[in-house]
Amino acid sequence: MNADRPRTTTPLTPDILRGFLDLEPTPHGLLPHRLPAAARRQIPDEQLALTEAQPSGVRLVFRTAATVVELDTLPTKRAYRGFPPPADGVYDLLVDGRLTGRATVPGGNVLTVTDMVAQTSELHEGPVGTARFTGLPAHEKDVEIWLPHNEITELVALRTDAPVAPVPDRGRRVWLHHGSSISHGSNATRPTATWPALAAARGDVELVNLGFGGSALLDPFTARALRDTPADLISLKIGINLVNTDAMRLRAFGPAVHGFLDTVREGHPATPLLVVSSVLCPVQEDTPGPLVPDFGDGTLKFRATGDPAERAAGRLTLTVIREELARIVAARAVEDPNLHYLDGRDLYGEKDYAEFPLPDEVHPDPAGHHRIAENFARLVFGDGGPFALGTA
Repeated sequence: MNADRPRTTTPLTPDILRGFLDLEPTPHGLLPHRLPAAARRQIPDEQLALTEAQPSGVRLVFRTAATVVELDTLPTKRAYRGFPPPADGVYDLLVDGRLTGRATVPGGNVLTVTDMVAQTSELHEGPVGTARFTGLPAHEKDVEIWLPHNEITELVALRTDAPVAPVPDRGRRVWLHHGSSISHGSNATRPTATWPALAAARGDVELVNLGFGGSALLDPFTARALRDTPADLISLKIGINLVNTDAMRLRAFGPAVHGFLDTVREGHPATPLLVVSSVLCPVQEDTPGPLVPDFGDGTLKFRATGDPAERAAGRLTLTVIREELARIVAARAVEDPNLHYLDGRDLYGEKDYAEFPLPDEVHPDPAGHHRIAENFARLVFGDGGPFALGTA
């Protein structure tokens, strides 16, 4: 097909988008959100407001014979004062499930964080840009465009050189996942290389990723969003943010977990539900938070500032949380046979840390994401796992 063939503009509608919970109209187009409007009205800080609007796992999915696909977007990139500007977010294009193209959109808005602790920032506005893909096979095919997992992305226009139609239901199960920055995709180089995206591909499921960097804090509005989202499989990764924010003590933690699970179960009473504790994180295994950034050697690293002796008074560490989560799930599973627990160190533990150390002491590198995905797919989607075929 000729690359100069006239383009057709296809309206950006929910039937060609997946992985979102809400679409907000903007002056430029549509902004995908991973929390519904009712939840967003209750967000207490800028951290979650930013991360839920970063479209980790959100993608356009359509059927077409087009050889050229152009997507106009307005990105908002997050920068940090005193450090080099961030790399442009990556758009991955898949044809019939295979990675076929990659693009970026330079420019756009820049949100500069002026104080990480106080969460203050400044917005500098920029122009709309285009992610362009050419040379696609001319036959009818399923096309997916995964949006940058770490870059707020307003959708402006979709143009192709052949008509676009929604992809029919392929009968794949929907996996709804909630977690922290590692689930969000921190340090992953592209949107289909976050560990949940990699695991979803291995498990042949449709991903809805509610991984929010710094914000997996057992918030009731997040539990209600999970409750109200259709899903065949649900996983909850709990622990690291509660420790590194020093958000609560052991006395509050147990009831908060029960309340979170109770709310999810209101909408999904028999859905396979997996509770996953934190992967190995040596700086927080036995040292309470809060966690603070440390630029002492010129690179970003994190260190815990709590006193390990205060564990006896209820201060949370990853070790304490794992023990409590295992106890809670075991007790509830007596009456809830579809509730399961997985120790996060089975996804990334001592041997994995030795092979793929955490560059900033908290988040895995791209190879670490692959290792976590491989282990999750084997233990959870594999034979005998809680998400194996036939469990939903």
